[in-house]
Formats: sequence, structure tokens, C-alpha cells
Amino acid sequence: MATHQERKHSATTVTDDTNSTMLEGTHETVDSGSQAEPATQSPDSPDTPNVDDSHEEEEEAEQTTELPLDVTFEVLKNKRRRLVLEYLRDTEETVTIGELAEHIAAIENDTTVKQLNAQQRKRVYIGLYQCHLPKMDDAGVVAFDQNRGRIEPGDNVDGLYDYLDVGEEMESESMNRVYLGSSLGFGVLFLGAQAAGAATLATALVVVFLAFALCLSGWQRLFEED
Repeated sequence: MATHQERKHSATTVTDDTNSTMLEGTHETVDSGSQAEPATQSPDSPDTPNVDDSHEEEEEAEQTTELPLDVTFEVLKNKRRRLVLEYLRDTEETVTIGELAEHIAAIENDTTVKQLNAQQRKRVYIGLYQCHLPKMDDAGVVAFDQNRGRIEPGDNVDGLYDYLDVGEEMESESMNRVYLGSSLGFGVLFLGAQAAGAATLATALVVVFLAFALCLSGWQRLFEED
């Protein structure tokens, strides 16, 4: 049997172990609490604010869709392409290549749609389908669906509408000046030849004037069909 001193020593040892265990638990709790504390941010490294770049991206997109001047001139220099733009602007909806070709053919032949013949329709239709509409579609001026034969305004068409009326007025004034100047010049020469009694020269001047008028008309038609 254990003596009284041995039992007392055992009790003291158990008590010391218990106190050591409690102290270790306390240290662990303190350490855990210190780790759970939220990290405070240093004033020297503030959060970087979120910058909204959507507005800048929209402005860049608008700038990229702006049509270059050389492309604008290439589209507008041809009368048939200008007529396409005028028709789309007036209708404000999707059109078919058939009705567009009839409209342009009637203007070019100075007649009505009902009085057009098959050859007149076909000539304009082929020119639009093979040349003008694909070129305008590449520039984003129109959206041309070749399979369905439908045309509608493109993303870059608005900037060209402002040039239409100005271009027509400038072209009309330019051609009127050419015709007026040439007519006056040949008229003066013709009257001078008659006054001098040179009937042969006067007749030759008339022939030259008519030939010049025909050449000028043919040149204008070739330029419009380019």
C-alpha cells in the first residue's frame, strides 16, 4: 500500500500536469485569435480604383467605323453608286436588287420603269451585282446579301448622305460650264467664218462641234459607269 507521502506526491504531479495543459491551451487560443484578426491595410498601399473603360472603347469603335476620305471619294465619284445611296435614303428600308436596278435604269434612260426593256434592266442589274454593290458592301456603306438579292444601308452610310446633294450640284455646275463654254467658243468661230464668207469653214466648225459634243457625252457616260 502506498504511503501518505507517495499519495501526496502523485496528487501534486497531476495538478502540475493539469496546469501545464491549461496554459498551453491558453497560448493556443491567443495564437489562434491573433491569426484570425483581419489584416489591416497599410495606408501606403491603397486599393487601386476600378476604371471604367467602356466609354473609351465606344469612342474608339466610333473612330474605327469612320470612312476614310479616299474610300468616300471612290464610292461617291460614280453616279450609279450615288443613285443607290439616294434610293436607300429615300426608301429607308431593305430593297431588292431588281427594284433598285429598275429605278436606276429608268433614270439613266430618261424613261419610266414600265417603259424599260429587258436589255436596259439587265445592263444595270449586272453592273450593280458584279461591281457596284460588292464594292459598297466592302466599304460598309451597304449590306448586300447576294444570295437573297437584298440591300440595306450599312454602318458607314450616314456620313455619305451629306455629300450627295453637294456632289450633284457640283457635277451639274461643272458640266453646264463645259457645255456653255464650248458652245460660246464654237458660236463665235462659226459667226466669224460666216462673216468672212468662208462657208466651208463654217460647215467644218459645225461638224467639229457636233463631234466634240458626242465625245463629251460619251466620256461622261464612261465616267459614270466606272
